[in-house]
Amino acid sequence: MRIGRSLLLLLAIVFAATTAHAQNDRAERRGEQLLARHCAMCHAIGRQGVSPHRQAPPFRTLAKRYPIEALEEALGEGLYTGHPDMPEFVFAPADVGAILAYLKSIQEP
Repeated sequence: MRIGRSLLLLLAIVFAATTAHAQNDRAERRGEQLLARHCAMCHAIGRQGVSPHRQAPPFRTLAKRYPIEALEEALGEGLYTGHPDMPEFVFAPADVGAILAYLKSIQEP
C-alpha cells in the first residue's frame, strides 16, 4: 500500500513537471512567433544571425544590457525608444509572458 502511494505521488510529480515544461515550450514558440511578426524586420530574434537594421541589437544580447524581466512593463504599456525607426509596440499580458519566456531562452551566457 505504501509503495502504491509513493508511486502515485511520483507519477503526479512527473506529470506536473512534464505539463509545466510543455506549457513553457508553447509560450516560447508563441513569443518567437510574435517577435518574428513584429520585430524581425530590424532585429535578429534567434540564437544567431545579424540584425537587418545595423543599429538594432540582436535579441539574444538583451540580458547584457538589462534584466529581461525589466521589459515586462514596457512591453505591456508601450515599448518606445528614442530611435526614430523604432515603432511603438503594446502587447497583451499573455503575449508579454510568451515574449519574455522566449527572450530568456535565447540569451547568450
